[in-house]
Amino acid sequence: MTDLFDRAAQAIVQADALLVTAGAGMGVDSGLPDFRGPEGFWRAYPPYRELGLRFEELAQPRWFSRDPRLAWGFYGHRLELYRATTPHQGFEILCRWVARKRGGAFVFTSNVDGHFQRAGFDEAQVIECHGSLMHLQCTESDCGIHPASDVRVDVDPITFRAAGPLPSCPVCGALARPNVLMFADGGWDDARTAAAEARFASWLSGVAAGRLAIVELGAGTAVPSVRMTGEAIARRHAATLVRINVREPAAPPPHLGIARGALDALREIDRRLG
Repeated sequence: MTDLFDRAAQAIVQADALLVTAGAGMGVDSGLPDFRGPEGFWRAYPPYRELGLRFEELAQPRWFSRDPRLAWGFYGHRLELYRATTPHQGFEILCRWVARKRGGAFVFTSNVDGHFQRAGFDEAQVIECHGSLMHLQCTESDCGIHPASDVRVDVDPITFRAAGPLPSCPVCGALARPNVLMFADGGWDDARTAAAEARFASWLSGVAAGRLAIVELGAGTAVPSVRMTGEAIARRHAATLVRINVREPAAPPPHLGIARGALDALREIDRRLG
């Protein structure tokens, strides 16, 4: 394990540019719940066990038309949870690494909590491939994407149903929904994510082969968007991938797999960077 941390530190030091990729495991050290499997989800949200709803069944846009108070109870609670949670020290460590790279850096994450931006990462250098709970879109029309900074949802702590007025579209007044890619979601407005992807592609085109390091944090195989993206970019750019994952650390050779939590591993690597 010591050798793995040494090799990871060496790859980061030698790189001109840094790509940080992150999944749900990145937020666990901040105190966010782990939805791994139905039991993990139901521990965080007991009322949904009684309804027999798993995360994949609840996180669908159909509830905004069938039962909007159920839908906004879930997403409204998550919105306030993300706002109330402080990003862990690992984000700060990554910010320091990024500041040293003359070739710059980018973040690719499936997380919708906005924590990279809150920790100091430039909004223009973050791709949220599944959207963001910090933004809204209309459920009825193409009214664009709007910040959710003024949105507050009163959620009953027992039933997890929204109890007060529901968020509305600032353009037409119809019911709003999070600008998040849900399951079975044909109505997600991907304009914000697409714009970030275009900036990312432009940045990558300027990174010379062999001069990129990729640090992947808490990205599992259940929804493999982050893992697949990092591996594909590593192949194209002859980059070293440092995969940090407690449960699923396996990485294809010659890449590095570290079986630790995000914060623990980042601290160990940072100690070696001096």
